[in-house]
Amino acid sequence: MRSFPFKATAAVLLALGLGACAREGDIFQTGVLTTYTACPAVAIPAPAGDVTLFDPSGSTDASAIDVVATITDLRGTCDESGAENIATTVTFTVEAQRRDNRGARDVVLPYFISVVQGSGNVVAKKLSRVSLHFEDGSYRAATTAGGGANVSKAAATLPEDIRRRITRERRPGDPQAALDPLADPAVRAAVDRAHFEVMVGFVLTPEQLRYNATR
Repeated sequence: MRSFPFKATAAVLLALGLGACAREGDIFQTGVLTTYTACPAVAIPAPAGDVTLFDPSGSTDASAIDVVATITDLRGTCDESGAENIATTVTFTVEAQRRDNRGARDVVLPYFISVVQGSGNVVAKKLSRVSLHFEDGSYRAATTAGGGANVSKAAATLPEDIRRRITRERRPGDPQAALDPLADPAVRAAVDRAHFEVMVGFVLTPEQLRYNATR
């Protein structure tokens, strides 16, 4: 999976404790102070970041590659000001290259924006299309696209008791200081439920997905 600016690495970032000089809302991850945000991560699932069109369509030979398109420059903007939802707006660029540069041509490709909770539970999905225009004589085309997604603020917020357990100050001599809070299944499950990602990728046929996975 490719990650981008504005992505948090894991839900509550595997916090180990809260330092004496830390600010409210800051937690440690393996000894590094990190600010937790309920904003979802933004990413492109590795198999869905590019698509290859063939001509003839039944072939997967290199000589039959017609158009190759890739999603790049994915960016996310998060708005937590809503009373109920966290709104994420994503923008990205689609870059494409074709084999034959003769004649102007338009290529339309479907893409998705999904909200994924925890370890892979898709809670929302939107489908859209992006159109690329090749000028006569040009091998390359590019355009921008985007969309939005909402995440429930309540669902993305850790329960207060779980947050206290994660950010509890550890003092020297404390027998519990060396214990990772995420070793507790209840804490780990709560962190997983509060972790959301916004995924962007091309809508692929089974054949296209198989080609991306095996090339």
